[in-house]
Amino acid sequence: MRHADQVDIDTPLVRELVAAQFPQWAALPLEPVDSSGMVNAIYRLGSDLSVRLPFRPSTADIVHREQEKLVALAPYLPVAIPSVEAIGSPTDAYPGVWSVHRWLTGTHPAADALTNPRGLATDLAAFVDAFRRIDLPDRSPVYLGERRTRDSMLSIDSPTRKAIGDLEGLIDTRAALASWEESLAAPYDGREVWVHSDLTPGNLLVSAEGRLTAVLDFETCGVGDPACDLFPAWHLLPATLRDEFRAALDVDDATWLRGRGRALSQAVIVLAAHQDTNPVSANYARHVISKVLAAPR
Repeated sequence: MRHADQVDIDTPLVRELVAAQFPQWAALPLEPVDSSGMVNAIYRLGSDLSVRLPFRPSTADIVHREQEKLVALAPYLPVAIPSVEAIGSPTDAYPGVWSVHRWLTGTHPAADALTNPRGLATDLAAFVDAFRRIDLPDRSPVYLGERRTRDSMLSIDSPTRKAIGDLEGLIDTRAALASWEESLAAPYDGREVWVHSDLTPGNLLVSAEGRLTAVLDFETCGVGDPACDLFPAWHLLPATLRDEFRAALDVDDATWLRGRGRALSQAVIVLAAHQDTNPVSANYARHVISKVLAAPR
């Protein structure tokens, strides 16, 4: 789905921006990174850098805040996370702030081709646990759906129900609605921890041995419901390892149900919006929905 304020981004534009604002990198090879992402265009710059440009440019101070947040979070986490190496200014050709990041090595894991699923489950649980233990003075709420919020479920109830309705004939909407309502009814005691909020395979990198090497995209991270970081249970891990992942994080029944609901909500919204425009994202959303609906209720 293309937004009215989305700009066209191509290699000549990115090369022009880099050459004009960061001439020290102008001679480095530049190539687009193949991605189904819907927020940023990513280009690899040389062997050690990447350029990230939002499809919907903004002059807000988002990138500077992200840079500060990444610097603060990195010492607490067991794997690498992005670092913003430079921040580009808006131009007539690209009317928004953009950034240059350090390139992180690894490949995105695929649920049907995990080299070491148990090791990855262990690594993901360790990352989530370390993230939860962070105590920083900046406690901005996590970004969920359309806004910053401290409520992980009610704020997305309406768009989730609409998306389920829009998928009539494509998925088992009765089962999806029943699953969502069960998750929505799960109590939340208000406990808040640091959460990434989008631990999907596209934001994870693994080594050739299948171990977690890096976590990407911290734009939406903040303080909120611990359930927000249970995505790997349905997005990536085999059903046989979900209980181990859950036990490692000491997740109670209510939090588990809310986590399942968060995974379902994101998947139905993506499928409803992008079934005709982004086949990679749509197929992945179908995978998540099938795993959620196959889980015991």
